[in-house]
Amino acid sequence: MEVCYQLPVLPLDRPVPKHVLSRRGAISFSSSSSLFGAPDPRQLSQRRGAISYDSSDQTALYIRMLGDVRVRSQVGFEPERRSSHPYLCIDFRTLHARLGCGSPGSDPERRVHRLLSFQRYLHSSRLLRGIPQQIPLHILDEDYTGQARCMLEKVGNWNFDIFLFDRLTNGNSLITLTFHLLNQYGLVELFQLDMVKLWRFLVMVQEDYHSNNPYHNAVHAADVTQAMYCYMQEPMLARSLTSYDILLGLLAAATHDLDHPGVNQPFLIKTDHYLATLYRNTSVLENHHWKSAVGLLRETGLFSHLPAEDRLSMERELGSLILATDISKQNDYLSRFRLHLDQENLCLSSASHRHFILQMALKCADICNPCRPWELSKQWSEKVTEEFFKQGDIEKKHKLEVSPVCNRENNTVGNIQIGFMSYVAEPLFAEWARFSDTRLSQTMLGHMGLNKASWGGLQQEQTTVSEEAEPSTAGTDAEDGAARRNDNTATGAGGTSSKEIPQGSRES
Repeated sequence: MEVCYQLPVLPLDRPVPKHVLSRRGAISFSSSSSLFGAPDPRQLSQRRGAISYDSSDQTALYIRMLGDVRVRSQVGFEPERRSSHPYLCIDFRTLHARLGCGSPGSDPERRVHRLLSFQRYLHSSRLLRGIPQQIPLHILDEDYTGQARCMLEKVGNWNFDIFLFDRLTNGNSLITLTFHLLNQYGLVELFQLDMVKLWRFLVMVQEDYHSNNPYHNAVHAADVTQAMYCYMQEPMLARSLTSYDILLGLLAAATHDLDHPGVNQPFLIKTDHYLATLYRNTSVLENHHWKSAVGLLRETGLFSHLPAEDRLSMERELGSLILATDISKQNDYLSRFRLHLDQENLCLSSASHRHFILQMALKCADICNPCRPWELSKQWSEKVTEEFFKQGDIEKKHKLEVSPVCNRENNTVGNIQIGFMSYVAEPLFAEWARFSDTRLSQTMLGHMGLNKASWGGLQQEQTTVSEEAEPSTAGTDAEDGAARRNDNTATGAGGTSSKEIPQGSRES
């Protein structure tokens, strides 16, 4: 369990406790660290939730840490509260692993390969510092450089296969893709970003996504970043967005689900999780993603060369974009979007209107899975449903009421996806097509229609198979035929419950 606080909570004149800097999983970037401040691989694999301090800077405004009673007691957290609320002790990643996350041993093996790759990347990047154009190519494994380069050349295609790209980059799709796009737009040079700090920031962002989450992981963040790039390439946006807008858009996409625990906001609220208390049950996850992103920006000092006022403004606008992905606020944003389109008063020369369009673009990118080609959309649907079901398993294990669409016994991938498309995705993308009536918009709506029909067909097949598999209890042929007719009649009247489209929601 991770805890975040706003400082000043540690007096600036008091040295950082030694146990803080030496505790498990911590990484400390000091002036004496190597060029890239590269952590030991064993530390990197445990980095999630660590505290990072620069020995020369004890004024860091954001702390991320595991539930260490000694540390929390020093910063004003009430350690006794943990025992009064048993769900605060739940380590959701451990529970996910116990409840089954695929074949045993596959994840540790993948992690070893990733760590070896990180080390190779860091060594090669040292040699290539000062040649920004070449770094995105040379950070890839040598065996896959050519294939990954070919994919990056087509990064603006809507059928971009992020799963394949993640394999070609040895599990580093978010780092590689984001770095490439920032470099392609010329933002590294324009904003005078330090390559060392940028690389460190992207590595830490990717590592702070939970690889045990079936859906809300770094690959999802990379997919959203690629979709955001596609939207920003649309004519209306390409003509209007400033370099600052593009930088914010890409950073928000890459960090929009940072440190997602794999459960949704209602779960955190009903278990009285500390994050729900911290953010007063309002946009709990989105606030946490935003503050986690700000923490990494400050920790790496990526924008430390900018004036303080500009840095704070950038952090606020980054938060505004990430908070827009709260699915519970969907209708508010959609109503505002419709009103602008009805009144035809969107003016992209206005900074506030451009920011609003970036919010809508990020919302679309976050839930664009139903709009991808079937082969990609189906994989995402299965992954997000499995994450729902894992939450339901946790709720059952701890005798909690199972959340909607999280019960694997009475939900299927198909009915969840059909409901999500009908009530959430279709209204949003219909309005986006009104705003940007392009080939891409029509392609997305076309894919969503086909995918919805495909899930409907699969649902019908499953229903038919289940009906045929029911054993007959009739004693004669006539009775048997009557029994079958009665069963079909009952299915027609009451079977609506098995085919009914639920108004489920996907926690973004």
